[in-house]
Amino acid sequence: MEQLRSTDREIYELIKLEEKRQFDKIRLIASENYVSSAVLQATGSVLTNKYSEGYAGKRYYEGQQVIDQVERLAIERAKDLFGAEHVNVQPYSGSPANVAVYFAFLNPGDTILGMALPHGGHLTHGAKVSISGKYFNAHSYSLSRETGLIDYEEIRAKALACRPKIIIAGHSAYPRIIDFERFRAIADECGALLMADMAHFAGLVAGGAHPSPVDSADVVTTTTHKSLRGPRGAMILCKERYAAAIDKAVFPGIQGGPHNNSTAAMAVAFKEAATDEFKHYASQVVENSRILAETLIGHGFTLITGGSDNHLLLVDLTSKDIGGKPAAQTLDRAGIVVNYNAVPFDPRKPTDPSGIRIGTAAVTSRGFQEKEMRQVGEWINAVISEPQNDHLISEIAEDIAVFCRDFPPPGLTLP
Repeated sequence: MEQLRSTDREIYELIKLEEKRQFDKIRLIASENYVSSAVLQATGSVLTNKYSEGYAGKRYYEGQQVIDQVERLAIERAKDLFGAEHVNVQPYSGSPANVAVYFAFLNPGDTILGMALPHGGHLTHGAKVSISGKYFNAHSYSLSRETGLIDYEEIRAKALACRPKIIIAGHSAYPRIIDFERFRAIADECGALLMADMAHFAGLVAGGAHPSPVDSADVVTTTTHKSLRGPRGAMILCKERYAAAIDKAVFPGIQGGPHNNSTAAMAVAFKEAATDEFKHYASQVVENSRILAETLIGHGFTLITGGSDNHLLLVDLTSKDIGGKPAAQTLDRAGIVVNYNAVPFDPRKPTDPSGIRIGTAAVTSRGFQEKEMRQVGEWINAVISEPQNDHLISEIAEDIAVFCRDFPPPGLTLP
């Protein structure tokens, strides 16, 4: 980045600081990962310079000979990877992708049914502070108070009562596998479209470590980062009969020209995700989550649902006499990065909730396995047990920085 350094030293220095942070800390944000050098290079390529409103072969600007090939390649690789009939790779991110689905099939005031935000759903699944909750008649389903699991009979009863046009199966903080066939049956019974949001676990689906919603759902949305290890972006997969509606909803419905550099980086990520190495990564993500859950439970931590079947854990810290926000802040000072998060039936406010959310995708990309995850669990326990012990926090941060040097992340060089 010599040109950047000479042009804008401030931004250069900030990027280098972020690079060091990503190298020296154990990143357990469930929605983060490390992309490969190849994905980074495609993201920073000259494709940034090209504007391409429309779709391959049907653009509103000339000079698309190369861009059309890039987008077609990304689409074909995504279709092959997930077994989808149709794929749109133009959404800028996950939230616009979900909004595009609503725009394709709903009118303002129509009814949708999704997982409640405090129970692990996403803002765009009908939260009142989101456009999905303001423009539509949003109903939500909750998790079981006794088990923390999805209650499919409750969903069925709510669906038959409110008759939604779209049911959303997906989450941002649910540590178990979703039964997409049960959702399909409920949607069919009440005459709804089934939309699956697999943004968090798409990489596990691609790697064969998680059931796919593609055959069950009418429409599937996903980001391309998170567990899929691609650039910041999104895509919509759907049955062929919905292709025209989805494409029109994305463009010209809610956005203009696609980010061609991101499209190219997606294509690279999809190629990487079709390899045996990626399959091993996906299975290791799940195993690492299981090992970390086991370690934390052994230290008396309360995990929602009692464990994990995917890449994330949701930890209720009530029994540890610390809120999620101060816990996340203290862990960050110790070199362990998580996010504070509400837990089901949380008595605390969303800005200062009872829990933290932990994900294992990024550390798995670094090469962490069972031994390393047990060590991470020990560090988390030590920090949460003595959050006021500044000496201990500093000592752990130093140990983690040294520890991380044995696990260089993809796409980064040793600071």
